[in-house]
Amino acid sequence: MKVTIREINKYVDQEVTIGCWLANKRSSGKIAFLQLRDGTGFIQGVVVKNEVPDDVFQLAKTVTQESSLYITGMVRIDERSPFGYELLVKDIELISESHDYPITPKAHGTEFLMDHRHLWLRSKRQHAIMVVRNEIIRATYEFFNDRGFIKVDPPILTGSAPEGTTELFHTKYFDEDAYLSQSGQLYMEAAAMALGKVFSFGPTFRAEKSKTRRHLIEFWMIEPEMAFYTFEDNLKLQEEYVSYLVQSVLKNCKLELNTLGRDLSKLENIQAPFPRIHYDDAIKFLHEKGFDDIKWGDDFGAPHETAIANSFDRPVFITHFPKAIKPFYMEPDPDREDVVLCADLIAPEGYGEIIGGSERIHDYELLKHRLDEYHLPLDTYQWYLDLRKYGSVPHSGFGLGLERTVAWITGTEHVRETIPFPRLLNRLYP
Repeated sequence: MKVTIREINKYVDQEVTIGCWLANKRSSGKIAFLQLRDGTGFIQGVVVKNEVPDDVFQLAKTVTQESSLYITGMVRIDERSPFGYELLVKDIELISESHDYPITPKAHGTEFLMDHRHLWLRSKRQHAIMVVRNEIIRATYEFFNDRGFIKVDPPILTGSAPEGTTELFHTKYFDEDAYLSQSGQLYMEAAAMALGKVFSFGPTFRAEKSKTRRHLIEFWMIEPEMAFYTFEDNLKLQEEYVSYLVQSVLKNCKLELNTLGRDLSKLENIQAPFPRIHYDDAIKFLHEKGFDDIKWGDDFGAPHETAIANSFDRPVFITHFPKAIKPFYMEPDPDREDVVLCADLIAPEGYGEIIGGSERIHDYELLKHRLDEYHLPLDTYQWYLDLRKYGSVPHSGFGLGLERTVAWITGTEHVRETIPFPRLLNRLYP
């Protein structure tokens, strides 16, 4: 019976066959221990010399790393294994022999591993990170579908930019200028006016020349937009969503989190509601912490966000940023014209902003005025203004960066490990 490693717990004390690769091996006299992987998980195969034909034991001792195999054996409970099971091997069939596999069990430098990303993905650590990433995606669809949201796919090629064109990839769209999308938000607002509550999940691009551990050139965003949602409604949805993601990973990926050495207690505490700090108070707090360089009207950098986050045991909202440092579409605070109804959600443990969101301007004249202030062409944004012309309503939305969220939940230091093939400032290979 051919099965996968992930479902092997259903076949205790039964003989099964798995298609797999040899991740590693060691032998001790008359026993060989094979570390096997099949894409769904990892398991140890135990080959005892006296219990298999001579050619099978010889193959077990000589087979090379990353050779592909069919392994037949008896499933046994193994309480010493993190996985909980092992295979008592009866037969081995070599499918394809691997020669001189470049990623050996010794330590390798980051650039070497990035050059071999197509192979590095096979390692136990990278496998665990990708499984958690997949769980976050699965839980995202579940969360929004259960709450009546409709999935909408905004275009990747756009003729305008929600936050200006200085950090966009420019291309030619026949005889017009076009850009790779940095956000699907404007289109999602149009979708919300048609469908009520919507969300998107897709790639976004930032031509930002940054080399920090938090930045990628190409990354994935989850962007919900909701008609008739106030600023407060928006914050409540965000904290419910992030709590849901963390608890789903804890429930369904405990083996992977343990493989990564993640401190589970820090994740178990992630439950809504989340604390909030007004931008004004954040500036005062930073001054008290010795950050004399920051003044009112400045945006926060990584050290500032980390200092604020370290004062809380769960994600924290920084709210009501100055209007001058935020995009044109954000609704002003009705009590203060100099700040807008927006919030950044900062993850704990130094992982920085994982969500940016706001209530959107719904007044036609105000939005038109803001477009003028930002020197944005009205003809390009006419369709966006139309949303305020034909039945405008209060509405809000946010964007969650998938890779930063994966990095935080898995405890991974650099976002380059949280996407299968990262695009970095100096890396387009493989």
